[in-house]
Order: sequence, then C-alpha cells, then structure tokens
Amino acid sequence: MMDRRAFISGVTLGLLAAPLAVEAQQAGTVPRIGYLGISPDMEVVELFRQGLRELGRVDGQNITIEYRWTEGKSERLPQLVAELIQLKVDVIYVWGSSAAVLAAKQATTTIPIVFQMPADPVKLGLVANLTRPGGNITGLGGGNLGASKRLSLLKEAVPQATRVAILWNPANPSHEAGLKNLEDVARSLRVQLQLVRVSRPEELESAFSAITRGHAGALYVLGDAMFGAERKRILALSAQSRVPTMYAWRRAVEAGGLMGYEEDWPDTQRRVAVYIDKILKGAKPGDLPVEQPTKYDLFINLKTAKALGLTIPPSLLQRADEVIE
Repeated sequence: MMDRRAFISGVTLGLLAAPLAVEAQQAGTVPRIGYLGISPDMEVVELFRQGLRELGRVDGQNITIEYRWTEGKSERLPQLVAELIQLKVDVIYVWGSSAAVLAAKQATTTIPIVFQMPADPVKLGLVANLTRPGGNITGLGGGNLGASKRLSLLKEAVPQATRVAILWNPANPSHEAGLKNLEDVARSLRVQLQLVRVSRPEELESAFSAITRGHAGALYVLGDAMFGAERKRILALSAQSRVPTMYAWRRAVEAGGLMGYEEDWPDTQRRVAVYIDKILKGAKPGDLPVEQPTKYDLFINLKTAKALGLTIPPSLLQRADEVIE
C-alpha cells in the first residue's frame, strides 16, 4: 500500500502556479477540466493530477484544471456548477458527493460528467445501468461493498454491541438509498440499528445525546460532505460519549477515531484519470461502463481502542492496512 502521508510538498504551489502557466497557452487549444469537490484536499488532488500526468496530461501545460469546492455547503452547488459551465470546461469531474453529481446532471446534458462517489448511480437516477450508462455521465461508484463492510467490521471489533447508531444526513441523496442495505446487513449481524438524523452542524450535540440515551454500543458515521467538514467536532463528541466509532475516512482514525474503511485513493484517482483521458480523446460517457470500487483500506487506532477498554481481535488487526499505536 502506498504511504499516502508521503505527500508532495509542492502541490499547493502547483495549484497556484497552474493558472499562470495556462495564460501563456493560446485560448481554445488547451482542454479544460472542471473539478468539483467537497473540500480542497490537496492529497487527493495531487493523486488525481498524478494520474493525468501518467497519461501525458500535465496541468498548466497541455490541460488546465478549474477547481471549485463546496466546503460542505450543498447550497453552493448550483452556483459552482454554473461557474464551470460558463468557463466552457470540456469535462466535469465530481469527487465524493452524490449531491454534486445530481446538481451537475441537472445543469447540463451536453458536457461530459465523470463522478467518483460511494452511492449507487442507478438508484439515484444518474445512469440507465452500470454497463451502458447512456447520457453524459459515467465514473466510479455504485458499490455497497464499502458501507456494508464498515458495519461488519465494526461489529467484529465490538462483538458485544447489539445496537449500532448510524449517523446519517437526510440531505444526502445517497444515504436514504443506502439505509435499506444497511438494515439488511444489520439483520444478518443480529444487531439493531438506531438511525440518527443530522442535517445541520448545530444538530450534532443533540444527536450524540440521543445516541447515549439509546445505549448504542457502537456508532457508524456515514460518509458525507457536511460530516467531513465537521470531522473534528464529531471526533470530540464521539470521544466524550465513549462510543466506538467507524468512519469512512482514514484521517478521522489518525485524529483519534477507532476505525476507518476507505477506498484506495491512489487506485481510484488513476482510474478516474483514465476515464477523463478517454473522453478528451472523443469517447462518449454513455458508452463507458460505470466501475465499482474494489480496493479498500482498513485503519485501526489501537490507542483509542485501549482508551475505550476494547480488545481488538488479532484476526482483525492482521487484516488492517495500518494500525496506529
């Protein structure tokens, strides 16, 4: 596994310098990629740029990338998508947000859209099917593997938990669609789910009070832009409540969360770059099958486990890609 902490220090400078280099290019000769993301995560951005470089496409030289960030505020999406369309981008890449993909789909039926998200694009009405998406959208997503596996891993780490709280956002279109699948998995694990809705940051304190009152033995925080933006706050409330928590992000585990199960970002960004390269060469998005993520990494924080009085099974530790001690 790639050590993603070995980060290239010049990324931020590269992002700042790229527009200057593009100005030197003749107008209309350089393909323009619109990048719509949750937050300016420089590590993910660099992985994406690296994937393009491996295909001979260098930001600031023979392509230009226009970045727009929601910062966890979905209400900004229409404006951000409109800006990218006004810039006449050749393709829009949407990273990590089903709401952003829906906003892009509603805004244009002609500009190709490539997504990377955990939700099922068929259930969300984004594509006709995974094999032949049709329309102007394709990408990576649709697998329930990650969500189901997180719940299973959490139960394995906390076998005594008979009630698991699920922190979900009703404003996230992928959450409601995925809850039924989680309920099916919960039945197979013989655990009861406590569904805790949080649509605004100010609801987090009351949500954790409900989790405590409900005597949940563990918590699973679904991947969400707002939850990601409020990660530090959620971590603090989880530690205060002393509830073993599973996250969708590795960084939450580095910051003190118990467990995380995350897509292999280097692999994902390389595959996204391949899609964009094909589209820039003339391929139609509707003819490119939607791929489902197959590589995930498991992270466990042993220090947090000890603080919670948990003994992580050795078999689970052996399967972890990274153990933080």
